[in-house]
Amino acid sequence: MIQINILVLNSGSSSLKYQLINMENENMLAKGICEKIGYNDSAIHQWVHGKQVISKNVGYIKNHKEAFVYIEKMLLHKSNGVINDISQIDAVGHRVVHGGEFFKEPVIIDNRVVEDIKKLIPLAPLHNGAHVAGIEACKVLLGDTVPQVAVFDTSFYFDLPEKTYMFPIPYEYYKKYHIRKYGFHGTSHKFVCNRCCEISGKNFSKEKIISCHMGNGSSITAVKNGKTVDTSMGLTPLGGIMMGTRSGNLDPSVVLRMAQCESLNFEEINEILNKKSGVLGISGISSDDRDVVKASEEGNYRAKLAHEMMVYQITKYIGAYTAVLEGCDSIIFTGGIGENQWTHRQKICDNLKFMGVKIDSKLNKNIVAGKEGKISLEDSSVDVFVVPTNEELAIARETMSFLKSKNQT
Repeated sequence: MIQINILVLNSGSSSLKYQLINMENENMLAKGICEKIGYNDSAIHQWVHGKQVISKNVGYIKNHKEAFVYIEKMLLHKSNGVINDISQIDAVGHRVVHGGEFFKEPVIIDNRVVEDIKKLIPLAPLHNGAHVAGIEACKVLLGDTVPQVAVFDTSFYFDLPEKTYMFPIPYEYYKKYHIRKYGFHGTSHKFVCNRCCEISGKNFSKEKIISCHMGNGSSITAVKNGKTVDTSMGLTPLGGIMMGTRSGNLDPSVVLRMAQCESLNFEEINEILNKKSGVLGISGISSDDRDVVKASEEGNYRAKLAHEMMVYQITKYIGAYTAVLEGCDSIIFTGGIGENQWTHRQKICDNLKFMGVKIDSKLNKNIVAGKEGKISLEDSSVDVFVVPTNEELAIARETMSFLKSKNQT
């Protein structure tokens, strides 16, 4: 079999993450990041076979085009690289957060696709603009002969029922401005749901699953018979449960009252809700859950409160989604917090004892740091799993599958 190498890119506003994956055996050849793009202390890091081989500050990286030049150099590095020539990259898969109502599935990127992604920047201002920058940088350096594929976080939710995705506001705002629920983290939720069924030997198309992606950004998704029926994030990734710095859902009057009391404009409100709220806002310590755990263990009241609120909200969503699904076969924990903070999992599952959820405390403590597996007891009414997410591999698979289907038509 001819080796097919797919480069997966995840462009942030000031970062460019990448993985190069050999699709013959799905082996990650290298991964890395260019961070603090646009700042004077830009840095690059690369790992090969899980070992960090490059880590250095490089001064000022002006934009994503310059960042991609560094990525090319790192992949081709004489002693720490993994390919001999850039032509060994056969395709590029781009993570794109918001596909709106334009994109139901992955697409080959052309000028029309780029323009449609740009149209969606107002719905994902922190993400889609950066994705376009990554796409354009990639095209400049790789040319038109290397296919680029966009894989959208929102596509997993494209078929949400209308009663789920509509907001109870004047209907004209949906028709005029496409204001509706879109959902995010779809690539992650789809990956872990499928992996969960592989582990358990169950049929994804016949299962009722609640997937909890818990990280600095968090979302919960309900899946029935292979289709999403609801998800916590809404028009943007701000909705749903409280997150590292994001508020999650609020009574709209909270926003109006804050603006009135503090004489805040739209930009200031947006800054508060996206970057100063959530776990950071309540704890006053950090958006990093590890710091908040440490403070909570040391007796910090606000840190403890932040965790109590988070556990409560996740419990509430699982209960609501169990009703929506008319039962639940499996609950999945994934994401940085879901995979590693066993104490949060324990508290959430303890709250679900009324559903017959029973977990093995020893297994729960042991399944962290990249491990996967079932943590519920055999007599638990609901199976509970920890499944590490791998969005990069999921994007590479989607890219590979899409290219194969196009070659066959």
